[in-house]
Amino acid sequence: MDKNGFIKYLERKDLAPITIQNQVALMERFFTKTKKEDVQITKPDILKYLEYLKNSRKQQNKTRRLHLNALKHYFTFLCQEEIIDQNPCLLLKIRGIKRKVLYKIYTPEELDVLFDNFYLLFVRNYDDSHLRHPAQRLYMALIRERNALIVSILLNQGTSTSEIEKIETGDIDLTKAILKIRGGKRSNDRTLPLKATQIGTLMYYLQNTRPQLLEYQTAETDKLFLSLPANGKKTMDNDLAMGIFTPITAQLKTIDKQFINFQQIRASVITHWIKTQGLRKAQYLAGHKHVISTEEYLPNNLDNLTEDINKLHPF
Repeated sequence: MDKNGFIKYLERKDLAPITIQNQVALMERFFTKTKKEDVQITKPDILKYLEYLKNSRKQQNKTRRLHLNALKHYFTFLCQEEIIDQNPCLLLKIRGIKRKVLYKIYTPEELDVLFDNFYLLFVRNYDDSHLRHPAQRLYMALIRERNALIVSILLNQGTSTSEIEKIETGDIDLTKAILKIRGGKRSNDRTLPLKATQIGTLMYYLQNTRPQLLEYQTAETDKLFLSLPANGKKTMDNDLAMGIFTPITAQLKTIDKQFINFQQIRASVITHWIKTQGLRKAQYLAGHKHVISTEEYLPNNLDNLTEDINKLHPF
């Protein structure tokens, strides 16, 4: 086994160190069991090993799939290095893997209603009479406008909360109505379309809300969403995580008891993409590095199709 070469191959794929470590460990286990050189491995050897994991090791299909993924990576690496001519794992797939439905899935129309109710209750008609000082009313109003735009992007573009924090002003092109999302170790960069209803909200935020939020910062920043301290003093801290999403989650739960968290919203958006644009397009829009991550949302789509069938053909 070419351990060092395999590690370099996985590093080029930008995998996390712990993932690389696990992939290497699985391959070492495979070669210890098979006792063959990598160039001697054939498809029957792979099938025999997977059968061994099932019958002797009592491993479930989900765990065996991890082994198969590692094998596919390793023999793809050997093919790229021209050490072997064909990947013996080609077309092999672990079937019968049970996937779970993640959450109650919202339709696009339900997401629109959720946002409208959020904006109505916690922005436009919010009662701030309990705030005594005008300055406090001002920066709390700025917070509400900022939060509304964050919720709009989460509900329409299906981003994760961690991706929200990475958005910069230069990532928005209002002329083309697009938003660039920066990927990370587990996601890819992608460009998402903005809805027509979001353009006006973004323009107002960029021209009015954000410049005022910027006054509370001690340094210039390109971040689209700025944090704001509760006491109204200037701060260099722009960590949005707990300070923003926890109260927004609580507010949305008061509007809809079926709302759980923003992963549920992302699952709803991705499920809709799969249904309307197909698996590969949904993979790109979601930023998934591997299509298998997108396939996790297929059960949600199937459930929606089943409901449609039952409505149209109840018997």
